Amino acid sequence: MNAIVALCHFCELHGPRTLFCTEVLHSPLPQGASSGDITGQNEQAEEEEGGIQMSSRIRSHSPAEGASADSSSPGPKKSDMCEGCRSLAGGHPGFVSHDKETSIKYVSHQHPNHPQLFSIVRQACVRSLSCEVCPGREGPIFFGDEQHGFVFSHTFFIKDSLARGFQRWYSIITIMMDRIYLINSWPFLLGKIRGIIDELQGKALKVFEAEQFGCPQRAQRMNTAFTPFLHQRNGNAARSLTSLTNDENLWACLHTSFAWLLKACGSRLTEKLLEGAPTEDTLVQMEKLADLKEESEGWDGSEEEEKPSSQPDAAEGQELSKCSPETSLMPDCNRWNVAHRRLSVFRSLRHMRQVLGASAFRMLAWHVLMGNQVIWKARDMDLVQSAFDVLRTMLPVGCVRIIPYSDQYEEAYRCNFLGLSPHVQIPSHILSSEFAVLVEVRAATRSTLYPTLLEDEQSLNKYEFVVTSGSPVAADRVGPTILNKIEAALTNQNLSVDVVDQCLVCLKEEWMNKVKVLFKFTKVDSRPKEDTQKLLSILGAAEEDNVKLLKFWMTGLSKTYKSHLMSTVRSPTSSESRN
Repeated sequence: MNAIVALCHFCELHGPRTLFCTEVLHSPLPQGASSGDITGQNEQAEEEEGGIQMSSRIRSHSPAEGASADSSSPGPKKSDMCEGCRSLAGGHPGFVSHDKETSIKYVSHQHPNHPQLFSIVRQACVRSLSCEVCPGREGPIFFGDEQHGFVFSHTFFIKDSLARGFQRWYSIITIMMDRIYLINSWPFLLGKIRGIIDELQGKALKVFEAEQFGCPQRAQRMNTAFTPFLHQRNGNAARSLTSLTNDENLWACLHTSFAWLLKACGSRLTEKLLEGAPTEDTLVQMEKLADLKEESEGWDGSEEEEKPSSQPDAAEGQELSKCSPETSLMPDCNRWNVAHRRLSVFRSLRHMRQVLGASAFRMLAWHVLMGNQVIWKARDMDLVQSAFDVLRTMLPVGCVRIIPYSDQYEEAYRCNFLGLSPHVQIPSHILSSEFAVLVEVRAATRSTLYPTLLEDEQSLNKYEFVVTSGSPVAADRVGPTILNKIEAALTNQNLSVDVVDQCLVCLKEEWMNKVKVLFKFTKVDSRPKEDTQKLLSILGAAEEDNVKLLKFWMTGLSKTYKSHLMSTVRSPTSSESRN
């Protein structure tokens, strides 16, 4: 993350001061901190934590070099600094950590070496400890602008028995130019920085209590109440944070914490390039997740208020919700033991086509695309679930309604994918219906074993798959265009399974766009049938199977898209433009 984290202090003598800051370097270290400078005895004591290698930046200065460095430093002069304003001892070059994964260096020192960065950090420090303060003077706040960067600041107090009011004022600030990124990182930064602050306050509190126990300052100050304040404090304002916490390794620990904070905050958020608006599948998934959350909250809220007499209806509704279409995103049917699920039996559509055979697969795929009810009868629940997981990839998410496994037949309006145990009786009118297809999984005899299957697929080798329907698809029937393209991709051995999956995504998007055009043309604009036929010819979907497919897929449009179209039609501007 391209940001700077700094610890600031409000000195009673010199005002707001920057004590310690950590910055990210994507290039070789700046002047005075090159990789050749990191030598000497501390190089042998390097430690590695979480892929970050840490060491002190050690330099050997001649008197002339030290003088030139002091004269060109953008920081305040030594005469303007007291012990409370200084973090690292004179001549200490700071710390540097190397991230081996990204070749990034995290450099810590009292002030940034670059004059422009020094000015930005200095201004943020002054604002965080003067005007940009939350109520109570302790807590987080956000401020900044495009020119000087945006700042997340968290002010806090450190106990000090010698300070005015027995406490000193500090702040930890995070500065970066990306406002949106910093705002999105607010919860993460707040939690981690709050942890650093709690640790500092805890160490300082122990020192404060020990000093108060040995020499209480309140009584001593009461005895000298009329002594002028500047004479009373007698230079006690100059007290370092190292002394307040009694931690000689404080700055090394802060460097480690700040470096980890920058790395972790930069890794937790990633940018994705979105080409165009979200797909219909994405919108439908978001809507289903929202419905699931609302439904679960409703069950939690009404659970205590339900009476015993209403429990059967509630139980029925709860069972439906467990096996409802929404659970197709996260299947957890009450009879489904996910912990003991085996590997997917059907790996892909191509694999299923090889197992069922070309003609049986074409019949099954035709019914799936048309929206007819697909029924699987088998003892193996994992087999049924894997079949549904593969077949559902041919449909938009909004068109999928799954009941994974049931002990009774469910009507087609409740699901278009239904798994049944072998003993369940299916109504005769369903078996003879042209709007349903049945796949029976039987134990295979020796004569019906599949010799083409691999040796490690014994789970399929012991089954026989019988696909029947009241309206079998003729071999010479043209079928929907998308089905022919899917079969062409599956039979092309030059295409890998991943490539076939991407082809399927593109085909679904192509036909969902046709569905959107047809929906607006017929449902929103209410055009006559003659115009609709012309539109279907233009879309290349005038055939009967293509029309049925478009009408079924229209049910899978998201509520967001439908409401957007309706609101657009009802708006005065749209009606005026059409007139």
